[in-house]
Amino acid sequence: MYNPNLKEKYNKEIIPVMMKKFGMKNRMEVPGLEKIVLNIGVSAAKDDIKILDEAKEELSMIAGQAPVTTRARKSVSNFKLRQGMPIGCKVTLRGSRMYEFLDRMVNFALPRVRDFQGVSRKGFDKQGNFSMGMRDELIFPEIDVNKITKPKGLSITMVISANPEQSEELLKMFGLPFRKRKE
Repeated sequence: MYNPNLKEKYNKEIIPVMMKKFGMKNRMEVPGLEKIVLNIGVSAAKDDIKILDEAKEELSMIAGQAPVTTRARKSVSNFKLRQGMPIGCKVTLRGSRMYEFLDRMVNFALPRVRDFQGVSRKGFDKQGNFSMGMRDELIFPEIDVNKITKPKGLSITMVISANPEQSEELLKMFGLPFRKRKE
């Protein structure tokens, strides 16, 4: 099995540094990336199902695995939404694919964002998970710009087994560029 570069970096470089920095005695105490969830919500899918098919194709090219269709949990009359209607798609990445995606996002996709200042630090929740959104998925090199009819947003959630402080340090060591703190 192929071992991604980021996974090797985690095992050889990041774990010893995190153990020393946070005073951990065992390698198993070091926080790790459990999974990455990619989600595209397509509100226009209730009118035109082809847009959802396009979103699924794009997400499968970005993630490298087939996405699952997400459906409405309950009806909302103001949005003309019925329970069970398809409204988006998602992919859960684990293991080698997760590290490959993170590597591609940090090294290829984020530098392609125009006027990129860094990722906001406000995406951490109380459990230490990190969520971020992208206005369009065109920053990924796998996407063919000519095939896109309407740009869609992309939500990325990284589930991390740590508190927010340790999670931020872990993501910094993986190479995720955060915005500079205002003083």
